[in-house]
Amino acid sequence: MNEKNIVIIGGGQASSQVATSLRQKNCKGDITIVSSEAYLPYQRPPLSKKYLSGELESERLYLKPEKFYQDQNIKLMLNSYVEEIDRKNSKLIFSKLEDGEGTIDYDKLVIATGTSPRLIPLNNPNLKGVHYLRSIDDVEGIKKSLINAKNMVIIGGGYIGLEVAAVAKKLGLNVTVIEMASRILERVTSPVISSFYHSYHELQGVNILTSTSVDGINGKEKVSSVETSIGSIDADIVVVGIGVLPCQELAEKSGVQTNNGIVVNEFCVSSDKNILSAGDCTLHPSPFYKKDIRLESVHNAIEQGKTVASSIMGEFISYNQIPWFWSDQYDLKFQIAGLNSGYDEYIIRGKPEDSSFSVFYFKDGLMISSDCINSAPEHMMSRRFIFNKTEIDLEKLQDKNISMKEVI
Repeated sequence: MNEKNIVIIGGGQASSQVATSLRQKNCKGDITIVSSEAYLPYQRPPLSKKYLSGELESERLYLKPEKFYQDQNIKLMLNSYVEEIDRKNSKLIFSKLEDGEGTIDYDKLVIATGTSPRLIPLNNPNLKGVHYLRSIDDVEGIKKSLINAKNMVIIGGGYIGLEVAAVAKKLGLNVTVIEMASRILERVTSPVISSFYHSYHELQGVNILTSTSVDGINGKEKVSSVETSIGSIDADIVVVGIGVLPCQELAEKSGVQTNNGIVVNEFCVSSDKNILSAGDCTLHPSPFYKKDIRLESVHNAIEQGKTVASSIMGEFISYNQIPWFWSDQYDLKFQIAGLNSGYDEYIIRGKPEDSSFSVFYFKDGLMISSDCINSAPEHMMSRRFIFNKTEIDLEKLQDKNISMKEVI
């Protein structure tokens, strides 16, 4: 595969990693990145944090400077939207803003299209002041709506919603978070963590409404309020964060197998041996959890990007990683390792009131996941414990005076 033509669809972490890893492995073939956005491949986690707050310029989001791609002979096709994958002829049909339609041939194709926001139904889809947050352009739109705004309503109490709430509160807005479930972060963490973040946000002045549904968004040209199951809430700006969906349409239409993501094997190869996939859009086997999973994680995008590059080069190294994630809100660094679904016991280390504690989740006596808040050593060690299925002394684990290295 050293002299072949490799095309990568997507402009995020996985896309950049595939191209970078291929060149690191001395791939001599042509590499092209096709992205529908106008920007160099960039990282998305800071969008809802430092980029939204204005602490970070767009150039600092870029994973590599433009010169890197030039020096590595990686072609960038920006503002280019892939319309169709012609598998029979190994060809992509795309449209480009300036030049109209075109085609590009491939020997190996990598789909790294990530996810798109789950949309909320609106009577007036052109209502100004209603935003999603997935791209640089999305954040630029939010920034414009923030000018002279006083009241922000956030629909969805997940990571994105709460990160935006933290930034908006620092900017001086009145902030209300509306969550349909009985608690915030319900999909991703335990009641202990949900309760802590609920209380912490309320201490900062954020109004959080759980078990509350959104019945509509009011306004003629610009949003004026949000109608909920418990009444109307004034809003100058609304940010919707009700989850994401894998961008799998291209694969699906071409006949590549999908199932809440592009289905790949342990080498990140799809049902078509010449099409690989990496990142948030993949459904992949997890040897550790013994099931297929789809992850929205930078770590997953990076490591799968490396796996794809290895597979293209004929090395075929199985992807086997413990997932980990993070979220920054106010002065809290929240780090998550593993997946806690199905836990039958948990241990708390430290005190939530100190804003520095950890929750470790166990199943059948083994640690399967951890949630660590301002507790980096606990996070790092727990990742090792989970992967190695280390037997742990639970009494020692609860005592923060005992080093994490000494709890085994």
